[in-house]
Amino acid sequence: MSERTIHITAADPLAVLGANDANLRLIREFFPKLNLVARGDEIKVIGPASQADLFVDRFGQLVQYVARYNELPRKVLNDIMGSDGSDEGGEGGEANDVIVHGNGGLRVKARTPNQQRMVDAVKDHDMIFAVGPAGTGKTYTAVALAVRALKDRQVRRIILTRPAVEAGESLGFLPGDLREKLDPYLQPLYDALRDMVPPQKLLEYMEGGVIQIAPLAFMRGRTLDHAFVILDEAQNASLPQLKMFLTRMGRDAKFIITGDATQVDLPDRVRSGLLPAVEHLRGVKGVAVIDLDEKDVIRHELVTRVIAAFKDIEEGKPPASGTTKPTEHKGKKP
Repeated sequence: MSERTIHITAADPLAVLGANDANLRLIREFFPKLNLVARGDEIKVIGPASQADLFVDRFGQLVQYVARYNELPRKVLNDIMGSDGSDEGGEGGEANDVIVHGNGGLRVKARTPNQQRMVDAVKDHDMIFAVGPAGTGKTYTAVALAVRALKDRQVRRIILTRPAVEAGESLGFLPGDLREKLDPYLQPLYDALRDMVPPQKLLEYMEGGVIQIAPLAFMRGRTLDHAFVILDEAQNASLPQLKMFLTRMGRDAKFIITGDATQVDLPDRVRSGLLPAVEHLRGVKGVAVIDLDEKDVIRHELVTRVIAAFKDIEEGKPPASGTTKPTEHKGKKP
């Protein structure tokens, strides 16, 4: 028998364990051989050593997820904790599913079938389009694949880029120089990297040009050899911009292009090039297209419902039956 004590310090214990320990009760179902006792920000784990080791590892992933997103959907809890608690070694098939081992014991892996299709596609294709709504893990999975390729020395550098397109705001009114103006648009890429690369190593990589983050316009004229290149938010690139980017591809390079065709921030007179490019490149040898959907959303459960509701709006469908209408107040106006 083994006894361990875990202190939850990286995230809010209430968000991890759930109100009235609701999440903890679900977690116990995955590890019936363990006695789990929670007091405040502390969990005592008593049981077989192999099970305790496995629990500590998986519970650490839960805490890392909550630290990043400040919530723990049931779908994510089930996925991280596993289908059951009987895996004695924690090795084998599950270990092979890990894309990259991140900071603080975080294990980054595909969490939906379509994310797994991205992982599988990169083995046999040099150019991958991952298209789908917000929250489906397109960017995060792509960055994980790039970090793995760099660690395995399959590429010499990582290049991450996004179109610098305002989503209702103007760059000109933001304070600072050009880099400070652009950094907010590139923040999701920084966030993913900070999860997967130790801080000092990340600083060295960025200072040495091993990892480069730049707006799409800065790609013009370059030839990208021996690089893993990710174009994020590609729905905000015009067709000429996409052509410019895709033709930068050099020897021994991998390109992943991610985008959400429902969230285009381009001016009305400019058409997004993402869907036309996908339509004409789908089926081309060496190119893979991964279509993600609402089932791949790994954020809060409400995100899936919001996406479905907006899809109905865009298709002109009436509200679902049972939708509450605003209450009409009769009587004299004040």
